[in-house]
Amino acid sequence: MTKTLYAEFTVKPGSEARVAEMMRELTEQVRREPGNQLFLPYTRESNPREYFVFEVYRDEAAFQEHITADYGARFNGELADHIEEDGSVLTWLQPVH
Repeated sequence: MTKTLYAEFTVKPGSEARVAEMMRELTEQVRREPGNQLFLPYTRESNPREYFVFEVYRDEAAFQEHITADYGARFNGELADHIEEDGSVLTWLQPVH
């Protein structure tokens, strides 16, 4: 069964350019993961400091590979300095049948 979620966070004022660059780099890396089916980062139209990232992974094993990747750990480590929250807020989703 696929693992689907969205992650959200709010960028601190002055960190917008750095986080945008970080997100572009992360997106390229995640989309190369064999178990990643979708990775779509967005910002809120009315507030571009608010990020929403929609993610779909093939299964739990693919998600575990994703969260243990070195580049993800580096991203999250640096991101913590640039966002208002303690970390990305994750919302797990399931399909409606």
